[in-house]
Amino acid sequence: MCGEGPTWDATCPFCPGNEEAALEVMRVPAGNPWQVRIVGNRYPALTQTTSLAREYSGLVRRISGVGYHEVIVESQIHNTCAALERPADLTRVFQAFIDRAWAIQQDRRIEYILFFKNHGRQAGASLRHPHAQIMALPIVPSEVRVRAVSARTHFDEVGACAYCEMLQEELADGRRIILESEHFVAFSPYAASTPFHVWIVPKQHSASLLHATPAALEDLGRSLHFILRSLYVGLNNPDFNYVLRSAPVRDLGAPYLHWYITIVPRISLAAGFELGSGIYINPSLPEECADYLRTVDSSSLHGAHAYGAD
Repeated sequence: MCGEGPTWDATCPFCPGNEEAALEVMRVPAGNPWQVRIVGNRYPALTQTTSLAREYSGLVRRISGVGYHEVIVESQIHNTCAALERPADLTRVFQAFIDRAWAIQQDRRIEYILFFKNHGRQAGASLRHPHAQIMALPIVPSEVRVRAVSARTHFDEVGACAYCEMLQEELADGRRIILESEHFVAFSPYAASTPFHVWIVPKQHSASLLHATPAALEDLGRSLHFILRSLYVGLNNPDFNYVLRSAPVRDLGAPYLHWYITIVPRISLAAGFELGSGIYINPSLPEECADYLRTVDSSSLHGAHAYGAD
């Protein structure tokens, strides 16, 4: 449970004093004490030293595993989590990702940069210390391409961004809205595939988080913090994943793409029907999930930092 156990662990590679200098990519601020560090994954799924090569043999297609696999260490504190930190701490993590992503995309072998967080064992986290991950790929993943094609088709047919239209419809309906801030709307999407599935979508059309203004980033930290605290209190700190869905490197200005963050609590499992059909049975209504998260009182929640307006 976040907040329990030691604040420092001698065996944790992410705790202060245990830093592996050979793996460090950057830290914020540059000296000590640091607040955020980006380090190379000790067991990377991709490697920068491999040359980009494709092979074709009948139906078999291969591409070399070139790319970047890095970890964003979100805090010095071992036993904390985003819900117990401050909104400004989340903003700092996103700014570190943006800075790193701009540098990575200078590598012309890279086509897509993925930013994601696994929280808890059910979500795939192998270490307790709060961290997120960056993976830069030499391809645009098929799921991203399918979504982009659908969005492009809609744009070509009606001349408008499908996500902008969806956002306006959700705001007009109101039942699935969890939070509306100056720059963002958080809601449980219509026909959500899993319980308490949440999207955080920018009001201002933009294909990529990399173009976010400082004011929008601060608001994103507050908005995501509100959602994660509501999940922490309302669902007793569930395991979850959140993923940044953003434009491929070569489509950062695409008028039909719209970035957003999707948050998926791991409180239900995909079984045979879901795996066999691709159709997900959601035992909850998104309207009820949104209403519940709107009313969760997290004001008494205290953590590694005293909660404040930042």
